[in-house]
Amino acid sequence: MNLRYFFELIALASLWGASFLFMRVAVPEFGPIWLIAWRVFLAGLLLLPVLIHQGLLADLHKHAKPLLIVGLFNSALPFLGFAYATTILTGGFTSILNATVPLFGVLLVLIGFNQEKLSPAQIGGFVLGFTGVGILLGWHTSTPNSYFWLAVLASLTAALLYAISATYIKRRLVGVSSVVIAVGSQLAATLVFIPLLPFSMPAALPSLKAMLALVALAVFSTALAYLMYFRLIRMVGAARAVTVTYMIPLFAMIWGTLVLHEPITWDMMVGCAVILTGTALANGVFTKWTKNLALLIER
Repeated sequence: MNLRYFFELIALASLWGASFLFMRVAVPEFGPIWLIAWRVFLAGLLLLPVLIHQGLLADLHKHAKPLLIVGLFNSALPFLGFAYATTILTGGFTSILNATVPLFGVLLVLIGFNQEKLSPAQIGGFVLGFTGVGILLGWHTSTPNSYFWLAVLASLTAALLYAISATYIKRRLVGVSSVVIAVGSQLAATLVFIPLLPFSMPAALPSLKAMLALVALAVFSTALAYLMYFRLIRMVGAARAVTVTYMIPLFAMIWGTLVLHEPITWDMMVGCAVILTGTALANGVFTKWTKNLALLIER
């Protein structure tokens, strides 16, 4: 991978890692529903000119139904789940649970949802990854917050929905521009939230700090991040671009520690390491690295 693209990958991980920080700052004042409604609306609005510039506006109507489904299961519900989780869990902890998305992808293959074949190493990686989740959660059973397990369930459900959505996109939106999927899903997610807004209004006008966190979440961690991600897919391929997943927890923990003084505990570090190692095994990352190394040695 070109060094320039490598640094772009790091920048993308930093932006997505920061999303957990922005949610932690804004969600107590906006509430999960209003925060995510504004997030998807602003992100969709910012990306819309890109879509129009590329002459793809008609594709929104053409693929309206699958885009609505993707908006619900790949944006609205997962974003809402993680926003709720950050009212209880630290951003770093929540981001580690977010890193289980590829593991749920393997689970879908195991139960027959995906018609793919898995190697023994991939199955072992799946088991190892969820062992890491067990390690992470086991050390937190002493947490005095009664809503802890509800937040964990919301995060893991969000991760599962991401995995299901990825399979759905491959089946129903193959060949559709990634910009169309990004814009369509964000605007569709906005429609999902509209009926809920009157019943979840913030108790008071959010502070300037919360508003700025919302804007940063929508502009940098959603709209800009999407554009960077799709650019990387185009430049280096989807397999390499998706490795950004492995770096997000690191940046989420760094941002949380620097800005909110959230602790980075031993259980978080051990659990994160085991989860990411299992995820890498389950997705054949080490196999690819070994093959690339072998090719380099032959040369």
